[in-house]
Amino acid sequence: MPETPQTAATAAATGSAPDADLLARTVSAVRTAGSALRERFGEAVRHDTREELMRALAANDDTALDILRPRLTGLRPTAGWVEDELDGGALPPGEWWVVDPAEGNVNHLHALPEWAVTATLVRENQPVLTAVHLPLTGETYTALAGAGAHLDGRPLHVSQTAHLDLGIVATSQARPDEDEEVVRRVGASITAMLFDALVVRTSVPATLHLTNVAAGRADAFWQFAGARADLLPGALLVREAGGRISDAEGRPWTLQSNSFLAAAPGVHAQAVSTLSR
Repeated sequence: MPETPQTAATAAATGSAPDADLLARTVSAVRTAGSALRERFGEAVRHDTREELMRALAANDDTALDILRPRLTGLRPTAGWVEDELDGGALPPGEWWVVDPAEGNVNHLHALPEWAVTATLVRENQPVLTAVHLPLTGETYTALAGAGAHLDGRPLHVSQTAHLDLGIVATSQARPDEDEEVVRRVGASITAMLFDALVVRTSVPATLHLTNVAAGRADAFWQFAGARADLLPGALLVREAGGRISDAEGRPWTLQSNSFLAAAPGVHAQAVSTLSR
């Protein structure tokens, strides 16, 4: 991710806000959307059919999108818009907002606390800024390409762990109804990590695992397949916090990759070795 922040001079030439100012306004948008979702959070509600569940998920998404879409579009009127959290692959040229209005939406509906609101600006297929807001704790993670990653203004740094057998690692389901081959690959990778790592965590959503890697609370996260909205915010956070991003075989990660690995530098090579078995 070689992008650098947009300078004030560049912004003046293009008629747009500098990236640092844009990030601050993005933070305001995700916090406002998070407040709306927090008001909808309560006890778990039973859904008797997949259709009922999907309608409830969509209602949460729409609540947040009604706030995010006009605010973010107003900040970057010419940027494209991606709100389908299951979409993957490269984006067309230019700038794009990649938004997950309720990351961990299914957890929200089951009265579990692991959910967030995320918004990431992607420029020529590179994330340049991101904001991840956790409404129940009030925490906001931010990253600006070339300027570091922060939690509520405090710099983030990945862990100094040097041995995988001392590390906490994590993975997540890529999506519901995943391809059988991917499911089997996930299962094999978890088994391998159970032998090599200290602790293996498996849960959704991916973004919250990646915030833990960026903050040094976990040492590695991997996922097979995956969507842009799952991985772009955390990829930028981890990179800007000093971590390494690759695919599961150690090659450079792109939006076309079929696997993803984010790790502290001291355990990255060991994680690649384990996942490649």
